Amino acid sequence: MAGNGGGAPIIIKRVKGGDSGGHHGGAWKVAYADFVTAMMAFFLLMWLLNATTEKQRKGLADYFNPTIVQSVQSGRDGPFGGEIQDAETNSGQGAGASRDTFLARALEEQEAEFEKMARHIQNQLTGSGAESLQKVNLLRHVITRMTDEGLVIELTDLVDEPLFVGDSAQPTPTMIELSRILSDILGRVRNQVAVNGHVRAYPEMLIHSPVWALSDARAHTLRNLLEVAGFDEKRIQRVTAFADRRNRSVNPMDPNNNRIEVILLR
Repeated sequence: MAGNGGGAPIIIKRVKGGDSGGHHGGAWKVAYADFVTAMMAFFLLMWLLNATTEKQRKGLADYFNPTIVQSVQSGRDGPFGGEIQDAETNSGQGAGASRDTFLARALEEQEAEFEKMARHIQNQLTGSGAESLQKVNLLRHVITRMTDEGLVIELTDLVDEPLFVGDSAQPTPTMIELSRILSDILGRVRNQVAVNGHVRAYPEMLIHSPVWALSDARAHTLRNLLEVAGFDEKRIQRVTAFADRRNRSVNPMDPNNNRIEVILLR
């Protein structure tokens, strides 16, 4: 035709739209979801095997076994063999709970044993079983009390009978004899001990207050006396100076605040 100008014919190609340019199907998502579900079930099974006892696992297996017909008239045929799930039987609490219960009982027995031992030591330090009047007089310096940390044995000054010479760390014969008694009594047990030094307050007009150095020196004096008396030095856990920070008396300068504490630790 004349409109074509004698040139090559024009070819028009019509392409139908399709879905190939979109997503490529969702089958892989379903497969991935099945895989994740299977892995979750696997880890839940591993946890269940670790957190239950053999008897509990058998009860669960019997419960989900389709060949067994459960009876509503008897609790014995139910899961866990019809046992009541409570703190006494420890059923359903898992192996971790069993270990915790065992540990708690062990700690209770240990505490009871320490209390018994501490009472025995207290009886020895009251002077009631002393074989001589001299020892009874020495034990008048001793005061005992129980705390959360352990058995506290206080060695205190008496009127006209101090444990150290003046305001020094030089022990008196009374202090030396008391250290021997303590070494003998505490040497019969295995617990570690701590030594604390306390002194009374001094007037603020002093240029250099001796409270820290004096309380530290007296605590170490008792430590040395215990070791000389035969006490195992490896059992002494710490030696601490408290200066005049923990007074017993309302009056901070009261000589009754001078004391040495030996703590039999739990």
